[in-house]
Amino acid sequence: MRFDIIKCHGSGNDFPLIDARALSLGDAAWAGVARALADRAGPVGGDGLLLLTAGDDSHAFGMRMFNSDGSESETCLNGLRCTARAGFEALGIERGNVRLKISDAYVVRDPDLAPGVFTVRETAGPASRDVAAWPMAIGRAENIDLPIARLPTDRAFTALAMPNPHLVAFVDKVDDAELVRIGTVCESAPDWLPNRANVSFVELRGCDLFVRTFERGVGLTDSCGSAMGASTLAACLTGRIPFDVPTTVFNKGGRIRAEASADGMVTLSGNATVEWTGSIDVDPDTGVATALTIAARHPDEIAAWSAVVDSAA
Repeated sequence: MRFDIIKCHGSGNDFPLIDARALSLGDAAWAGVARALADRAGPVGGDGLLLLTAGDDSHAFGMRMFNSDGSESETCLNGLRCTARAGFEALGIERGNVRLKISDAYVVRDPDLAPGVFTVRETAGPASRDVAAWPMAIGRAENIDLPIARLPTDRAFTALAMPNPHLVAFVDKVDDAELVRIGTVCESAPDWLPNRANVSFVELRGCDLFVRTFERGVGLTDSCGSAMGASTLAACLTGRIPFDVPTTVFNKGGRIRAEASADGMVTLSGNATVEWTGSIDVDPDTGVATALTIAARHPDEIAAWSAVVDSAA
């Protein structure tokens, strides 16, 4: 089956995106497409697959996100900005409600984060502290800045669902090896955490944050939008930064603007960069992609975002 695709990224979190509004593949087929297109050894590569889906009476359009292992995520806030851009351009709008897997979000075209950087503001939530809903069986209803005995560390974590589950720990300095060790335990889906979780280490840099994430279904990633949202809210809940005050959140992919409220709502403003557009053949049954054709490249957008990354570094 041949698909038109957009290769895009939000804060370095990169994806192939398909306008699926007129397509009728089942979940198993889309999982196969995701494995094929997000395979880093394949012709495209990415942290997952984004689908722009049809809207309804309450939503301008929808978004689905499949991880590189074929599992479907409840949300992806970096990917939401990219999908919002595709939806805006397809429908000729600049704002709207978006239907996600089990929630929704509001998106609007925002002033550019930097010259030449297409920017989208997204508001999602409210985040949930109810760990039983994940489920995460740790003997208490919520976990705010407390160790979790079944993890291989005595670090304190804050547990939040965005609605995808996140464990956030504040550290003096990010240790990738330690983060991978803890993330791998969660990724193995133990009986106390059957739906896994995203794990983030966060450095507090004045009033700003630096976030590094082991993402469920992906592994160690340069950027995870919902993790940046969860980290911002966790910093507010633990008194590290104030509620309702904009902060800058950095990651290896760049930076975003973020703000969290006491009601659990999180607002992120960041890039939705298009690198190229093209088409490709995918066999969903075998998870193999072939015959990539690139129709147009966007070097100006790539250069504009590279300048942001350089300044963030």
